[in-house]
Amino acid sequence: MNRNILRLVLASIAVLFLELTAIAGLPAGEELAVSHCESGSSGGHLVVSLRSEPKTLNPVVSNDISSREVLALTHADLIHIDRATQQTQAALAKSWKVSSDGLKYTLQLRRGLRFSDGVPFDADDVVFSFKVYLDQSLGSPQRDLLIINGKGISVEKTGPYTVTVSLPGPYASAERLFDSIAILPKHILEKPYQYGKLAHTWALDTSPEQLVGLGPFRLKSYVPGQNLTLEKNPFYWKADRRGVRLPYLSEITFLFVGNENAEVLRFAAGETDLMNRISAQNYNALEREQASRGFRLYDLGPSLEYNFLLFNLNGQIPAQSKDVLRKQEWFRDVRFRQAISLAIDREAMNHIVYQGRGAPIWTHVTPGNLLWQDASIPHPLRSLAKSREFLRSAGFTWRSDGSLVDSRNIPVEFSILTSASSNQRTQMATMLQEDLRPLGIEIHVVPLEFRTMLDRVFQTHDYEAAVMGLGGGDVDPNSQINVWLSSGDDHLWDLGETKPSTSWEADIDHLMALQVSTLKERYRKHLYDRVQEIEAENLPIICLVSPDILVGAKERLGNFHPSTLDSHTLWNADELFFAAERRASSH
Repeated sequence: MNRNILRLVLASIAVLFLELTAIAGLPAGEELAVSHCESGSSGGHLVVSLRSEPKTLNPVVSNDISSREVLALTHADLIHIDRATQQTQAALAKSWKVSSDGLKYTLQLRRGLRFSDGVPFDADDVVFSFKVYLDQSLGSPQRDLLIINGKGISVEKTGPYTVTVSLPGPYASAERLFDSIAILPKHILEKPYQYGKLAHTWALDTSPEQLVGLGPFRLKSYVPGQNLTLEKNPFYWKADRRGVRLPYLSEITFLFVGNENAEVLRFAAGETDLMNRISAQNYNALEREQASRGFRLYDLGPSLEYNFLLFNLNGQIPAQSKDVLRKQEWFRDVRFRQAISLAIDREAMNHIVYQGRGAPIWTHVTPGNLLWQDASIPHPLRSLAKSREFLRSAGFTWRSDGSLVDSRNIPVEFSILTSASSNQRTQMATMLQEDLRPLGIEIHVVPLEFRTMLDRVFQTHDYEAAVMGLGGGDVDPNSQINVWLSSGDDHLWDLGETKPSTSWEADIDHLMALQVSTLKERYRKHLYDRVQEIEAENLPIICLVSPDILVGAKERLGNFHPSTLDSHTLWNADELFFAAERRASSH
C-alpha cells in the first residue's frame, strides 16, 4: 500500500476513534463502530419475503442465495466492503497495517465486543474461523479465496486482539477477501469441528441459543415452510452518532412465499416491507401503484447477476443415470455447445423475460461490471444456419421429419432443470425449448423446488442440463474464483475435479492464479480478459441474459439505500428504521 494512503487511512481511523469516545452513552470498554446514517427510532418489525427457504444457517457451507441473505444479518466480517461506495471499511478489525512487500496484514480487533450470546470476542475466534474455512474436508465455497499459489494463507494470534495474516504470495485486492469470511464463535463450534460434525451443524432446526454470531440480528424462531424470524442482537458492535446501539429494528421476519407472483401480491398488499429482485413485468405493473400504495420502486441499472444454461459435464455420475452418461458425449463436444449458443435468441429473451430491463450476455462478466468486462468479446446474433454447420461437423444429421440424431441415429433430446420459484428462469428454459426446436432438438423443461434442484446439481449430479443464475458479491475477479478454478467448489459444470480435465480449464487455472498474484491492475485486466475469451470460445456455461436490479420498499422505511452489490436491499439492515407516518410524504 502507498505510504501516503496508509497514513490517511490510519488518520481517518484515529479521528473515528476520537469521535467514538466523545459520544455519550456508549458502554466503557466497548470499541464500537460509529454509523453516520440518518438517526432513526428504535423498534419496529420488518417483514421480507424469500422465494425459497434457506438450506442452512451455517456460513461455512452455504451456497444458496436464501441462506446467505439470512446469514449476512447474523454474522460479521473483519474488513467489510461498503455496498454504497464499493470500498473496504473497518468492521470487526478497527485498523490494519500492511507490510512493505504486501504479504503480511496485521489487524487490530475491536476490544470489548461480544457474540450474540454475550460471550466475548477475541483473536482466538478469528484464528479458529480461518482454520475452519481452510479445511479442505469441509468444502467451504470461501476456501478458494484463501488459497494463493496452491497454499493457504496463515492466520496467527499475536495478541489478545491482534492477528497477523501472512500470504504465501502477492494477492491482488487482498483486503476484499476478508469481507466474505464470517467470523465464527470458537466456544460454540470448536467441539463439532473436532468431532467432524461442523458441516452438519447449524441446520435450520437448530435451537436459537446455539446459533451465535456477531451480526446485527440473531435467530428467534423458525417455522418450516412458513417463516424465519430474527431478533435484535443486544450486543451488536455498532452505534449511531447519538450513542444509540444499532440495529434500530427489533425484528426481521423472512416469509417463505414460493415464487415471485406470491411475493408481489404480499408486497402490493402491504404485508411485506421491501422486495428484492423484482421481475420487469411485475415492476411495470407495480409502478402504476406507487403513489396509492405507499411504496417506491428503484431501477438501479445493470446487475452483476448472470443467467446461464449449464450442461452436466461431471466426471462422477450416478450409476443409474445411464442416459446422462450417453448424452454427455454430445455435451462434451464444444461444437455442440457452440451450436446451442448460436441458436439462442438472447435479444428476444431480454425483451420477453426482462422487458428490456436487462442485457444479453456472452460471458459471466456483465455490463454492470464496468471495471472488468472485456469489450472485445464477440456478441454473435442468433444464426440457425451456423448452428447447423457446427452440428454437421460434429457428426449430427437430420431425419426426414426434421429431428436431429447423433452418429448412432439416436434422437437428440434432453431435460433442463429450473427452479420452480424463479418465473424468469423457467421462462428462459421455455424459450430455449422454442429456440432449439427448429434444429430438431427436443427439450423437456423440469421445474423443481429450489433445494431439490441444488441437490441434483451440487450433490448427486443427476441431471442433464439446468438453467441457473449466479450473482457476483463483488466486482473483483477473485469473487468468482471458486467458479472458474477447476478445483473450485462452485465449478458447476464438473464438480469435484482433482485436476483440470481439459487444456482450456488448465489455461483458466493458470490465468486465475496469475491474476490473483499480480498487484498491477492493468496486467490483471489483461489476464481476466483472456479468461473471458476462453470462456466464450469453450462455453463451459452458456450465458444468456443479465437483469437490471429492480427493488422496492415502503416509503416510510428510513435509510433504505439499495446497492448494486448483494445484498441489494438489506446490506445496511442495521441502519433501517420506520419513520413516522407523517414523514412518509416527505421522502
